[in-house]
Amino acid sequence: MADEICELRPRGRIDSSTGPAFEKDVLQHIEDGQRRILLDFADLVYISSAGLRIVLLAAKQMKTAGGKLAICSLSQQIPEVFEISGFSRILDIHPSRDAAISKLSAQ
Repeated sequence: MADEICELRPRGRIDSSTGPAFEKDVLQHIEDGQRRILLDFADLVYISSAGLRIVLLAAKQMKTAGGKLAICSLSQQIPEVFEISGFSRILDIHPSRDAAISKLSAQ
């Protein structure tokens, strides 16, 4: 299980109302032993500061667990949010799903 890549593809928005379910889902995968997680944001149209907090929390949890987390396919205004917040400098963000999978698959 730890060698498999777990792909999560949230749709729509990650904000204070949808964030708790997304957080629970991501953290459950980590708790269950996933050590390679891909957050594919191709269908995400909005992420709030609450959503950014969840992504950062997941990245920290994965680092603590010795795993890898990658993000791909940021759509429309999403890259600007990651850039302004400084998250683009500390998270593993890729332009495409294939690029992210390649990075996650590398030992």
